[in-house]
Amino acid sequence: MSDIRMEDLGDGKFSLHGELTFKTAAKALEASRRLFDDHASIKVDLADVSRTDSAGLALLLEWVNWARNYVREIRFDNVPEQIVAIAQISEVDDMLSRGERWTGVV
Repeated sequence: MSDIRMEDLGDGKFSLHGELTFKTAAKALEASRRLFDDHASIKVDLADVSRTDSAGLALLLEWVNWARNYVREIRFDNVPEQIVAIAQISEVDDMLSRGERWTGVV
């Protein structure tokens, strides 16, 4: 069974574990709403995402949009190759780093 888990590492740092797919992206989004709210600068490590699809890209772009709307910074580390490939094919790969510029804090 596919599942996703978001781990709070402290100081606005988070890690995703599991499959980030159509079946799990909504769960990750819901968890992030509670976890991200208190942070001006957020870093999400995707190294432990074992499988992903276009829903994973959609989630990352949703987080970038949220960060822009709430004047937050969001950065993604270890983005899975599948997400990068889908973003490049869709010509939105530059959008994945747009959330990094708002507060200037890394």
